[in-house]
Amino acid sequence: MPLRQFGRKIKLRNSAINSVINYFKIMARRKQSENNIRKLTKSGNGSIGLTLPIEVVRDLGWREKQRVVVKRVRRGILIKDWKK
Repeated sequence: MPLRQFGRKIKLRNSAINSVINYFKIMARRKQSENNIRKLTKSGNGSIGLTLPIEVVRDLGWREKQRVVVKRVRRGILIKDWKK
């Protein structure tokens, strides 16, 4: 299968083509059902960070560096907007 690289035709073996295809399969977007699965990350002095799906943040109208309240509830946590 000839491809062009810098104006030259190059041939790739089937194994190279499969490697490229497998790379893009891995790098594909997550399924919507998997979009809400997140990892906790260490963030310095013993703090733990969590990223939120951008769709959720936009729906709530939250912005970067906005203050939120984190409250422990029965089987998890509750994160809500901080009010003065």
